[in-house]
Amino acid sequence: MRGRKSALTVRMDDGTRQTLLGWLRAQKTPVGLAKRAWAMLLLAGGQTFSATAQQVGLGERHVRKWANRFLRQGVEGLSDQPRPGRKPVFSPRSGCLPGQNGLRKAG
Repeated sequence: MRGRKSALTVRMDDGTRQTLLGWLRAQKTPVGLAKRAWAMLLLAGGQTFSATAQQVGLGERHVRKWANRFLRQGVEGLSDQPRPGRKPVFSPRSGCLPGQNGLRKAG
């Protein structure tokens, strides 16, 4: 392999591996979480950060970020954290009312 050896080494026990594999098999797992789980499994299997990033479809910088979180917090570190900003105006489940065309009434 080319390049420097990384100081980060991802290791996991069988329970953690089964959890991540379960996320990959589940159809309702969000895509981002599935990519992060796949990346951690590849890293634990001995792949490099650059090869993992290319295979999973993330940037190498992001793979390193998620590996650091995984090493610090475990499986919980792979979940998205709440983001700052304004709450959505429309709830994701509400949908459009017939005849409304998705527009909100003023006032």
